[in-house]
Amino acid sequence: MLEIDRRAFLATLGGVAAVALMDHEARADALEDYSIERLDEAVAQSQGQQPTYPTVAELEAQIETRSSRRGVGSLFVGRGTDTVKRLAPLPPRPTLLDFFEHRFAPANHVLQSATRALNTGMSEEIVLACLLHDVVQNLVKVDHGWWGAQLFEPYIPAKSTFAIRYHQALRFYPDEAAGYKYPELYYRTFGVDYQPPPYIEATYKMVRNHKWYMEPRLVTVNDLYAFDPNAKVSIEPFIDIVGRHFKQPKEGLGYDGSPVAHMWRTLQFPDSPL
Repeated sequence: MLEIDRRAFLATLGGVAAVALMDHEARADALEDYSIERLDEAVAQSQGQQPTYPTVAELEAQIETRSSRRGVGSLFVGRGTDTVKRLAPLPPRPTLLDFFEHRFAPANHVLQSATRALNTGMSEEIVLACLLHDVVQNLVKVDHGWWGAQLFEPYIPAKSTFAIRYHQALRFYPDEAAGYKYPELYYRTFGVDYQPPPYIEATYKMVRNHKWYMEPRLVTVNDLYAFDPNAKVSIEPFIDIVGRHFKQPKEGLGYDGSPVAHMWRTLQFPDSPL
């Protein structure tokens, strides 16, 4: 009988909190798909074969079978087969913590990433970058490193911005000396034969020779080990770090006239039709 690793299964769906938002049918479908994949892998391994992963062409062939694009922000689509949910309104002068509570939640992945960085004694600039590095995926997933850096650039230290912007490119390039290997998940997400586009390759080469190379590299290190569905995490340990390093505008995020204010308003009002 095939044994299912519950923790691994939950991690593929985004953790316990994400699963809680799925209806019973969606959970059953997800478990069936996961079980089939694990069974195929077990059979392949028993026959001395390697696990099979989709190719880039196979993933591209799925595009017209979907009702939304893979790069759409999480706030704009339902989870699994669910419809979108009504969002809580933000206060008149919203803070970063308000967005964490009402737009980025449950934020388990970034909280785990930042917790690991904090517990391993990394600098507060790195801890802050880990806390913020993926939350922009609620707005958009494509080029989320660049989008995320732009979203936060007016408000955080330059090293944190650099780390957020370039962790995206470094994800595809192992650095065993720093403790980072190519994630197995990427074979499924991007395709077994995926090659990063030229702009990612050029960015990697530039950052590899930059004096701040370790800043985004440490984000990837803490990114890789931050998918424990049973981890207990909270924003509380980071409130002081946010207070020291995040320049909260007195008008509230989205209303300070900064070049990125519109991005915060989009996160605040994703149901606006125009």
